[in-house]
Amino acid sequence: MNKVLGKVAVVTGGNSGIGYAAAKDLLANGAKVIITGRDEQRVNDAARELGVKGIVSDVRDLKSIDALVSQVEEEDGKIDILFVNAGIFTPAPIGSISEGVYDDLMDINFKGAVFTVEKFIPILNDGASVINLSSINAYTGMPNTAIYGASKAAMNSYTRTAATELAPRKIRVNAVNPGPTQTPIFGKTGLPEADLNAFAGAMMNRIPLKRFGQVEDIAHLVTFLASDDASFITGSEINIDGGMNINPLLS
Repeated sequence: MNKVLGKVAVVTGGNSGIGYAAAKDLLANGAKVIITGRDEQRVNDAARELGVKGIVSDVRDLKSIDALVSQVEEEDGKIDILFVNAGIFTPAPIGSISEGVYDDLMDINFKGAVFTVEKFIPILNDGASVINLSSINAYTGMPNTAIYGASKAAMNSYTRTAATELAPRKIRVNAVNPGPTQTPIFGKTGLPEADLNAFAGAMMNRIPLKRFGQVEDIAHLVTFLASDDASFITGSEINIDGGMNINPLLS
């Protein structure tokens, strides 16, 4: 349980879902963990539950990211692990995509993620690990996910180039592509419960392992990628989807 002993980790969107589980797993494996999120109450509650430091920061606001980096540097120095997890999922069919939906998805999932990495680079230790949360939707062509998938595909492209350019400092940059995972994010889509249940049932039929992912499944992979056990892995996109991406796509 000491895979990341003594390392300092920042987890964006660490107040719930995959981010919360990753923060918990990194902490259990010896890391000093800092979580961020844009909702002050949720960040404070999660930080108290986990026993970690919580900092309020909104990835849509570059000045907020600047303030986050400055606070982390002042209080904790340089960091070893950056899990860029903050993101949203908003379904929208082709022909009905609003500018607001587009802006929210791209501002948080791509622009916010990119500038989180960009602004943390100066305080990353040589040999640090950056893990970007992406999605198999970057490739599936699943209905109603055109912009969400595009935001994740863009992040994966950035990940590959960042891995190349940061390699001289031995900084590893990887992306994790979860499939359907039981997280609060789907409850925030605004879809009626009946529609969510139908959507979940359709996805379950496409998963060879016949279950949804648990946040702990993703968290364990994040901890592995953050650890020295993954010291020869960079520029990779790792699917963690129960085999869904090898089955026919949803129709």
